[in-house]
Amino acid sequence: MSKLYLVPTPIGNLKDMTFRAIEVLNEVDLILAEDTRTSGKLLKHFEIGTPMQSHHMHNEHKTVETMVKKMQAGQTIALISDAGTPAISDPGFLLTREAIASNIPVECLPGATAFVPALVNSGFPNDKFVFEGFLPVKKGRQTRFLALAEEKRTIILYESPHKLVRTLNDIASYFGEDRKVSVSRELTKLYEETRRGTALEVATYYTEKPPKGEIVVVVEGGGK
Repeated sequence: MSKLYLVPTPIGNLKDMTFRAIEVLNEVDLILAEDTRTSGKLLKHFEIGTPMQSHHMHNEHKTVETMVKKMQAGQTIALISDAGTPAISDPGFLLTREAIASNIPVECLPGATAFVPALVNSGFPNDKFVFEGFLPVKKGRQTRFLALAEEKRTIILYESPHKLVRTLNDIASYFGEDRKVSVSRELTKLYEETRRGTALEVATYYTEKPPKGEIVVVVEGGGK
């Protein structure tokens, strides 16, 4: 029976790959990968020989219809991203939506995603939170910060290393200099690091020690 599987992959440590994820990737007819070179290393490590095809933000609009037709013809497809859970600031939403609209079963496996451990180890309230992903770089950036300044829930952001200090300074500017943050970097990897403090304190630290790797910024909610 045709089905679309959304399969999380490790965000760094290969030991976080689940037995079930390996099983599904071995059994499906086709694996859609964000970057076949990156995923090729993962599949080789776990001795998975399933055919693989590229599916990323630059071609997903063009490939969705073809993939849906393949599943309607009886194929089972697994979608993976370079790291973490598909569709969380990665390709996956469009194909999932079209599969559901076409009455194709969709199943998302539980597994690695960066924002959950970053949220939990931040020490901020996690009973209610808002995930913003990557903020706009230019157009709409100020509007988002002004809206988030009123947010009382814990806020989660993704950020690139070279934009981190700017974002932390913006947080201090729009939210107040005493607003606390927790910045998690390189989660599950050898040089994993979490820095906590006010946005200005953490901005100063990373100005002196430019960061590398994948970064999650967790911001204390307002009104504390």
